[in-house]
Amino acid sequence: MPEIIEYYGKNAGKIWRTLEKNGPLTTTKIMRTTGLNKEDFYTAVGWLAKENKISFNENTYQLKPQNYNDYIGQTAGKVWQVINIYDEIDARYLPRLAGVDEKDAFYAIGWLAREGKISAKKIKPKRPQTRYRIK
Repeated sequence: MPEIIEYYGKNAGKIWRTLEKNGPLTTTKIMRTTGLNKEDFYTAVGWLAKENKISFNENTYQLKPQNYNDYIGQTAGKVWQVINIYDEIDARYLPRLAGVDEKDAFYAIGWLAREGKISAKKIKPKRPQTRYRIK
């Protein structure tokens, strides 16, 4: 399980290096440059937000202290509560059960992963899935 958390940190590093090199960029440009999918991108942004290294404004991300610390922190609290109730939960169900949109759920996962409060594992039935649990 630690390897997936390390994976999130490496993805955060990809975004950080991309923004360091290119300056402010849109979601689409960052995803294209880094090769990250939507889930990995938002999780990595949540990781960087917990480190207070990234900011978002009008669809543009940049390296500077972030401007949504309270927002992601509150969302992370909701997501953590859902994971705690269900012990282990498929990532597809988190947004609905936590009452947040998909992007915010993955921001929260990155935040919680950076705090070391959750673990995760990939399972591969017909479609790859990620399941989260409290550490």
